[in-house]
Amino acid sequence: MLNSNTRRLAEAAGVAALGAVLAGAVGSAVGVGIPAAVVGGLNGAISGYRRIYGWSCSDGLIAFTLDSTWALPMTSAGLFAHAIGFIKRDSGKRDSGYVAGLSERRNRHVYRRGFMPRKGFATTLGNVISGAGDVEQPRRAKLITDHEDVHVWQARWFGPLYPLLYVGWMALGGAGGVLRWLVDRRRKGDSLFGTVESAAYYLNPFEWWAYSRDGYWPPKGKVVGFGWQRSCCRPLTEAKPGRPSGLAQFVPPGRPVR
Repeated sequence: MLNSNTRRLAEAAGVAALGAVLAGAVGSAVGVGIPAAVVGGLNGAISGYRRIYGWSCSDGLIAFTLDSTWALPMTSAGLFAHAIGFIKRDSGKRDSGYVAGLSERRNRHVYRRGFMPRKGFATTLGNVISGAGDVEQPRRAKLITDHEDVHVWQARWFGPLYPLLYVGWMALGGAGGVLRWLVDRRRKGDSLFGTVESAAYYLNPFEWWAYSRDGYWPPKGKVVGFGWQRSCCRPLTEAKPGRPSGLAQFVPPGRPVR
């Protein structure tokens, strides 16, 4: 019987090869076959070795296929997040902060640290979630499984359109926030920063969607009475009651993952 490390290496090799073939085929259609194959191969190697894809269900197959084709630009951004996660590792413990217990067979990678443009906020690039923090805390674990995981799938479904739509809303929303503050929010006592942040970030449809799925709308950072008042959809805990949420998804070190 093959030991665990040998199985990991075998899965890494197989997923890397298939990922490179799929990505290369898609990239060739737009003249970037080799770079695309490299991205697909690297994602396959890392994800295969870490066993993130849940091959036993359709979600895992869909996740891998999208990561290697339509969502390839976001997958390349995920490789950047992996690099930052490695650079920001705890050199004394040789620990990158990678959380296997929330990653294996969950179709995503989770880092406690890594790429964190804003302190205290988790950030998702492609299939990589960074800044997860203390995931042993129930609220933080649920943030990863019910909010950031939504962003992972948003990036897959919207592919190359995702960053354009997300950043585009932030730019236009920020400008709209300034105008709204000048027109009436200033007289109501709201801060300029809070109004702009609410318009650019919290009211971003992708964030509204993720916060709603997390059952956390409206979030405490949003200006009260500004923008969407109700959730856009049911929380995942209600919409998919059989799906584990938060710490229920966490697999402690040493426990085998199917």
